[in-house]
Amino acid sequence: MDFRTKIEIPKSDLIISHKSRIMMLGSCFAENIGELLIKNKFDLNLNPFGILYNPKSISQALAFLCENKKFSDEDIFEYKGSYHSFWHHGAFSNTDKNKCLTNINNSIQKAAEDLRQADILFVTFGTAFVFLNKDNNTVVGNCHKLPASFFDRQRLDVNSIIKDWEILINTLQSINPKLQIILTVSPIRHMKDGAHENQLSKSTLLLAIDNLKKSHNQVDYFPSYEIVLDELRDYRFYNEDMIHPNSTAINYIWKRFSETYIKEDTYPIIEEWNKIYLALNHRPINIESDEYKLFLRQTLLKLKAFNHKYPYICCNREISDLETRLS
Repeated sequence: MDFRTKIEIPKSDLIISHKSRIMMLGSCFAENIGELLIKNKFDLNLNPFGILYNPKSISQALAFLCENKKFSDEDIFEYKGSYHSFWHHGAFSNTDKNKCLTNINNSIQKAAEDLRQADILFVTFGTAFVFLNKDNNTVVGNCHKLPASFFDRQRLDVNSIIKDWEILINTLQSINPKLQIILTVSPIRHMKDGAHENQLSKSTLLLAIDNLKKSHNQVDYFPSYEIVLDELRDYRFYNEDMIHPNSTAINYIWKRFSETYIKEDTYPIIEEWNKIYLALNHRPINIESDEYKLFLRQTLLKLKAFNHKYPYICCNREISDLETRLS
């Protein structure tokens, strides 16, 4: 007898390997999967605008990358001593206006270049609810703790999401015809919206994605939402807040994601890298001991051998760090 409902996911024709160039945008769930891709040495640009939750803010961010927008003083604002962008997560906020703009524009410039070279765009929708700035009636990606009276809150409808993303997908195809898109819905419930409103929100996202997938051959759907709600239907797979999936759940979703998209001959490379990764993150009691320095030298040799064997995997940062620790 099987005591769980397993989500059947066919092996996708969309294949990811270490030679793939990937861009990922979306909610904190995108961060969870993105960090595992980075840890396993995939070429990834993760959330160049910081965490974004709703489809409209994500599409606007991608539109900025398509046009390679340069932010200026008019695009940011000051609140309580810090400068912010309504299009960016608070990670880009800064007490220094110039540093805020520099960080934003550097990220956009790199991401705009990466998007044009990317093979895969992975996007996670978190919620269909948005906040509109009353001053100009535009959807903001982050309210930056401004008073609630500055915004109107509403739920996007299915058709508006489809229309917005139809335009975006056509633009993306014009600047990068080879780009393939994976859409998913975050399994993290937005309980501040209320249980029923959260379900309506997630349903809106699922219906919009289903329509986009049917209309575009380059669009695929990964059922992370269904995996958590059905396969992992137990609070032991959640953090203490009973909302966010814990590391066990994230690792299981990563396993299902890998089975669906990652090329078979990539697994031995991941295993080989993970041995080096563990060595790189080893922290001894005595960093000045001869034994530890020998360990570092051996690790550096293994790292350089790995880099020579797989020249398409960038290890420059790790090699430089090891050489610094040995100097």
